[in-house]
Amino acid sequence: MARGAIIALLVCLMATAVKSEDPYVYYTWNVTYGNISPLGHPQQGILINGKFPGPEINGTSNNNIVVNVFNNLDEPLLFTWSGIQQRKNSWQDGTLGTQCPIAPGTNYTYKFQVKDQIGSYFYYPTTGLMRAAGGIGGIRVYSRLLIPVPYADPADEYWVLMGDWYGKSHTTLKQFLDNGRSIGRPSGVHIMGKSNNPEPLYTMEPGKTYKYRLCNVGLKDSLNFRIQGHPMKLVEMEGSHTVQNDYDSLDVHVGQCYSVLVTANKEPKNYLMVASTRFTKEVLTTTAVIRYSNGNAPASPIIPPAPVGWAWSLNQLRSFRWNLTASAARPNPQGSYHYGQINITRTIKLINTASKSNGKLRYALNGVSHVDPETPLKLAEYYNVADKVFKYNTISDNPPAVINEITLAPNVMNLTFRTFIEIIFENPTKSIQSYNLDGYSFFAVAVEPGKWTPEKRKSYNLLDAVSRHTVQVFPKSWAAIMLTFDNAGMWNLRSEEAENRYLGQQLYMSVLSPEKSNRDEYNLPDTQLVCGIVKDLPRPPPQYN
Repeated sequence: MARGAIIALLVCLMATAVKSEDPYVYYTWNVTYGNISPLGHPQQGILINGKFPGPEINGTSNNNIVVNVFNNLDEPLLFTWSGIQQRKNSWQDGTLGTQCPIAPGTNYTYKFQVKDQIGSYFYYPTTGLMRAAGGIGGIRVYSRLLIPVPYADPADEYWVLMGDWYGKSHTTLKQFLDNGRSIGRPSGVHIMGKSNNPEPLYTMEPGKTYKYRLCNVGLKDSLNFRIQGHPMKLVEMEGSHTVQNDYDSLDVHVGQCYSVLVTANKEPKNYLMVASTRFTKEVLTTTAVIRYSNGNAPASPIIPPAPVGWAWSLNQLRSFRWNLTASAARPNPQGSYHYGQINITRTIKLINTASKSNGKLRYALNGVSHVDPETPLKLAEYYNVADKVFKYNTISDNPPAVINEITLAPNVMNLTFRTFIEIIFENPTKSIQSYNLDGYSFFAVAVEPGKWTPEKRKSYNLLDAVSRHTVQVFPKSWAAIMLTFDNAGMWNLRSEEAENRYLGQQLYMSVLSPEKSNRDEYNLPDTQLVCGIVKDLPRPPPQYN
């Protein structure tokens, strides 16, 4: 080949490399109502492409995910991608503070990147109490081929999406809350949309090892999960590889996901997977069947018992450790971060309360109960009309000494970009609380009974923590998380208990880049839906260059 032709070829290859993007994965979803039977009797549910649970989103770290959602329901619809960090892109987060709902009979295309992530996650609808009707599915994010995984490839992978379930429709449950009532206790528990299904859900070949991706997609209750006669090796927790300990059972709290390895090395027959509620007066239980390919004998009817008491669950949570010898989504040079030299610039302490406002039940954080305005908070901020929609920092960094009345308002807190902050969750109630923070993973560095004090910080040890996106706060206890707010956008911190979230136990965190750089945050997408007071306003010029 002539020298000139070689140079031209190299220039073309370099140009292609510069312009190349990470791979795209495309999905088209048709969202409809249909009959489902999670507890054995038909009721109306939300289907995606005719399925409940819905189709899996399957990608590899750094893939761009494109989901075209056609809303064929008779009510507005949004999806959130729980645990996906949405780097620089709160526009696609799927909460009412960041997006306008998809109107009935229309469609909207989500586009987001699973940037530097691996692991097991799930999606669900966020408008109203739609999560109580379905519209739920798994998100699987594989490691890139050049990043080693600290265990051998499993023979296959199986989803276990489980949760409590209500026999009443989501519209009826929403009416209860709108009228000031609680939704009460659930009617049962399902595994993959069925309860006590006698037909085998999954098949295992003898001698082989399988990965089970466990997620609690329910509304209220923590679940204990176990498999007859089979220990589970925990290998991943919300995107972080863990020290590989074996567990006979696992408490999976609302909104939480684990990945475990199970080896088919027992007598060839059927075995039961069991999910039962925890910390409830009446224990609700369901089962699903796993079969060995070379066995036909039925599973034993004796269900292995669940642990008792929340102290057991707290101690199990403390046993989870980050696998510091393994990389996650990208190479992780050990020793590059001096954990003991973290400069904490701000401490935010949040206390959850339940009380009445005008005779109706409301939940709050530090005395502020969030109300969604007609105009999404992020849109109001981008259009420079935030002062017409909400006030920043109605909530304080510390709870009032006495909370006599709660404030109902859009709950937005300002945070400084790229500062290291700790958040303390204190739970004075008798029920366990789970919180999710969109846009970030964080270190849950301490979970203890009693009340938090600044002196407690000496017990923190990041090396013993696991990076995650949900945190559990046990009754009469507190939990501390640490993170760097390095992801610009408008991010939702919420209770994972659907009733609490709907009635105000949430807030939004506005993280603005002072440089207004496209390196830090994306501009308003051309296809973004607009509504509220900005609906007819001229589109502002790009804010980030």
